[in-house]
Amino acid sequence: MQTLTIDVFVSVDGWAGSATSPGYFGYLGPELEEWIDAESVRPQLVILGRRTYEALAGLPEEARDDSAQRLAEMSKVVFSTTLETTSWPNTRICHDDLIGEVTRLLRDSDVPLRTMGSLSVARQLLGTGLVDRLRLMTFPLLVGPSGREPFFAGAASASLELISHRTLDGRVLLMEYRPTGRDIPRA
Repeated sequence: MQTLTIDVFVSVDGWAGSATSPGYFGYLGPELEEWIDAESVRPQLVILGRRTYEALAGLPEEARDDSAQRLAEMSKVVFSTTLETTSWPNTRICHDDLIGEVTRLLRDSDVPLRTMGSLSVARQLLGTGLVDRLRLMTFPLLVGPSGREPFFAGAASASLELISHRTLDGRVLLMEYRPTGRDIPRA
């Protein structure tokens, strides 16, 4: 059985994006770039939703760097009820039930699974017991009213165990958690 890692990039106030912030909230530095590059060369099957796929596949040619090229070459499954075709190689569309298909992929895949962006997909998977790791990349800003996509809004309660943490570029905090399967402490 393979593992499933959910990767989420958020501001300190929990937003996965901002109407006024550039990519990586404007904090892309050499260590973060090195982490992204190292992650992109690991064997993996990337799980995407339609909106993330369309955003990444639709990048203009001048915006495509080496990591965009590596992503295009990775094996990917895009979950969508409306998408009919893809322009990327090594990409298949899945119209089936997300939870059922990810369960099958975890059982049958030769490589670990990982979400990238795709917040609705990540949220749906978090409460299923299928997630082995939640990697939370927290960027040092409060985006306030310009925030879009509050990642944890509507998430079910879950107890997490911190298994690693590190600071990238002296400002971005990468924390890796493992769901414990236990209930959270209650009053």
